Amino acid sequence: MERPSQAPSGRHLRIRRNERLVVHRSAVLPEWIDYNGHMNVAYYLLAFDEALDVLFDRIGLTQPYRRRYGVSTFALEVHLCYLREVNLEDPLRFEVQMLDLDEKRFHLLILMFDDGADELCATAEWISAHMDMTTRRMAPFRADIMAPLEEILAAHEGMAWPDQAGRRIGIRRKAP
Repeated sequence: MERPSQAPSGRHLRIRRNERLVVHRSAVLPEWIDYNGHMNVAYYLLAFDEALDVLFDRIGLTQPYRRRYGVSTFALEVHLCYLREVNLEDPLRFEVQMLDLDEKRFHLLILMFDDGADELCATAEWISAHMDMTTRRMAPFRADIMAPLEEILAAHEGMAWPDQAGRRIGIRRKAP
């Protein structure tokens, strides 16, 4: 299956129906490695956050846009699932599946793959709010940002709900 290439900043989305959006590629950096010899838990969130920033740039929610209109986004909730170790210099690919959207919030899953082995390594389920930075309160997305978000959601509406999304944390016990 052909994967869309990473697009430069701006509104350059190659959205295909029922296919996650590849938003970012990177490699595991030396400073991300911990005393266990693999990527430290804190850097997973950093890597996912960087991928989200690339998505924002691609839909037009760039730093100049945020300054011009006095808006930003705040994370409301993030759930990380660690599925496989990643090690120094492993090539990573980040894909997004939009799960839900309203006028002020989005809910998505970002999937981290080992790009060489094409294996799922981790996921970040994310709910964020669009914020008016003068009031520091949630505010509706401007139409020019809402349009690409709606386009992504429409393309992903028919996709299966991911196993890692909507999970409750807890220790699973066998039934007596």
